[in-house]
Amino acid sequence: MNCIRTILLVFAGFTFLMFPLTIQAQTPETAAAENTVKYPQFQFRGLFQGRFLAAMTDNVDVLGVQHTTGEVTQTSFDIKRMRVGLTTKISPETEVVILVNLADFKSDPKGKVLENAYAKYTFNKYAALVGGQFRAPFGIEDQVSVDIIKSFDFSNQYYEFGKNGWTSFQIGASVLGSVDIGKVPVNYAFTIVNGNGKNQEKDKDNGKQYFTRWVFGLSKKNNINLGLNGGTGRVSTQEVFAVGADITSNFKLADKLNLELQLEYKQGTNHNLYFSLPVEGRTASVVDYQMRGMYFLPNLRYAIAYKRLSSIEVSCRYETFDSSYKINSNVRQTYTPMISLEFGKAYTGRIELGFTLDNYEKDIPDTSTYSSNLFLMQLQCRL
Repeated sequence: MNCIRTILLVFAGFTFLMFPLTIQAQTPETAAAENTVKYPQFQFRGLFQGRFLAAMTDNVDVLGVQHTTGEVTQTSFDIKRMRVGLTTKISPETEVVILVNLADFKSDPKGKVLENAYAKYTFNKYAALVGGQFRAPFGIEDQVSVDIIKSFDFSNQYYEFGKNGWTSFQIGASVLGSVDIGKVPVNYAFTIVNGNGKNQEKDKDNGKQYFTRWVFGLSKKNNINLGLNGGTGRVSTQEVFAVGADITSNFKLADKLNLELQLEYKQGTNHNLYFSLPVEGRTASVVDYQMRGMYFLPNLRYAIAYKRLSSIEVSCRYETFDSSYKINSNVRQTYTPMISLEFGKAYTGRIELGFTLDNYEKDIPDTSTYSSNLFLMQLQCRL
């Protein structure tokens, strides 16, 4: 295992060192393309998400925190995201991407704001190199931007696995591409990350996390895809792991009516929780602290195409998640029913209304680990 890790680390370092060289690499085909297309090319992106929140549970505020005493804020306007991004194509093969979320300045911006900051070099459809800070591919949600997901936000398990270095924005390197196995199209990714989140000065220890994702296209007609994820690593001398499986599909029920389905399961060590506990308050092994979760998300989409209104969508995500199911288990079940009105193309404009209904097996007063209901109305604009 140590030998494999050393080889992967050397490869990751080689990937970063190769970027300046691969940027200059040319083939006759790319040279001809550059004669007709001017570089660099710039593409600007932006996203605004504003919300109105109304807590519907007594003594629970809009952030989900229960208060046994004092005044509780139960209605509030909020700017969830204000993203600005730039993708620069230096050549037909090379692009550099930056993405910032200015809404993070409303709280302590340390470790926040900068989200994407990476370079990508594409050799062909079979292989591409990515290095920098990017969303590590470890599940459905890592492949979809938050502004086009079928719910208000990512799942509870996505954020918890992000805290543990498997999902969300991480610093590292990845090799990804697509191949055909017989008649089955397959997308793959091999990734190495520090595992301690975004905007960090350095890795918190000498450990790294290694994982892979494979997506198999089972049906082109109904867009059925099976995803498999697996990873291992070392955090502060402790062995950690994560596994997952997911399936997505899109069934055409009528001329303008589609049913999209997502089902995902993940399990892994919760080393973030383990190292947050005092030494005397935890066991000797991190393997005793494991998290697991599952969510099912059906979304019914009707392409109405009436004046500026493009579609109406109705979804309801059900999720169950336990951050430590072996020790001090406390299952959290969340229902997120939502209706969405789309204006323009590709969610250029979007109005969403719905609820987040949280139920814990055991409520803990004066914390966010408390059963509550929240009403949300969200306005989204993107370019």
